[in-house]
Amino acid sequence: MSKFPKGLLLAGAIVGTLTAPALATGDADAGKKVFNKCRACHAVGEGAANKIGPHLNELFGRAAGGLSDYKYSAALTTAGENGVVWDEATLSEFLADPKGFASGTKMGFAGLKKEDDRDNVIAYLATFSSETAAAAGEAGSGEAVAEGEAEAEAETSAPEQAASQETPQGEADGAAVAAPAHAAPSGGPLSLGRPATEAEVAAWDIDIRPDGKGLPVGRGTVAEGEPIFAEQCASCHGDFGEGRGRWPVLAGGFDTLTRQRPEKTVGSYWPYLSTVYDYVRRAMPFGNARSLSDDEVYALTAYVLYLNDIVTDEEFELSNENFTTIEMPNVDGFIPDTREAEAHYQASDPCVTDCKPEPAEVTMRAQVLDVTPDSADGEGEGPAGGNVD
Repeated sequence: MSKFPKGLLLAGAIVGTLTAPALATGDADAGKKVFNKCRACHAVGEGAANKIGPHLNELFGRAAGGLSDYKYSAALTTAGENGVVWDEATLSEFLADPKGFASGTKMGFAGLKKEDDRDNVIAYLATFSSETAAAAGEAGSGEAVAEGEAEAEAETSAPEQAASQETPQGEADGAAVAAPAHAAPSGGPLSLGRPATEAEVAAWDIDIRPDGKGLPVGRGTVAEGEPIFAEQCASCHGDFGEGRGRWPVLAGGFDTLTRQRPEKTVGSYWPYLSTVYDYVRRAMPFGNARSLSDDEVYALTAYVLYLNDIVTDEEFELSNENFTTIEMPNVDGFIPDTREAEAHYQASDPCVTDCKPEPAEVTMRAQVLDVTPDSADGEGEGPAGGNVD
């Protein structure tokens, strides 16, 4: 029995008989920003190649599972065999709920819940499809002359307006403003570069310390963090922080730290909550770093705490005011690094050659020692995941 709705199969059959696809109705420029959520797995544009997912060039008019050089899930291959072809309608339904559209698909992304986001990213993808470009050319041929005249008029006045309209990007959006081009050189050995401006230093100086120093003013609740996590994080980390494929697990693992392969999650291993906020704010979502507001990062951090049962109230609100009251379960699992105080670090002339009276001797091979933790040795010693630390 087919897993796909009869309506979709019928739509796929109809699409195959159309002479030209419908034009995307969204905003392609806005869709380019939405596509940042997809870049970790998909490529599009000149030179695009398959990544974790297939490239998306010439997507419109392509049968589901239609690239010969990419190994699709059986679900999408079957969809294509049953007549599903990618167009605005099928793409919109798939992007809204990938697993609902094709149960068994390898695509872990939870979907784009906002219709505008779906319309916009579809419009963006349409710009990389020759079929939609051709259809757009036919539809717009009647407007070409008028548009050409308008563009010509605009071009004659553009040079005069350009100087007065140019505004440094930093002044427009509050980002760091570059120093003027005539700034004095650094005075270093090679006289390269220039001193960073205060604004540039401030833009990079965003680290958060365990005592809360560096935290921005803001707040966010567990309930607010859940939809953000579903849209921005679940495609890699799973709906409940369990991790998909080889992506890191974020929750659980509390009884695994003494195993040969511990599961080092935020809840089981990380000693300070500041690390969570700092990392999410600095590097996430994957492929679209620094796109979250400070309040959204607070909400996501609160939700990760909730996934680990460190907080249990869905209405819990995390803010810069109560941040340092949260104590992580493994805060006492680390010791200070005092190696610099050890005697061999104090030598003014450390030994680097012929430090042993006799030549070094290999006493055992790793293969014989069997140091690779690939089996369960003893009760409760099973593998706990393959996290890359």
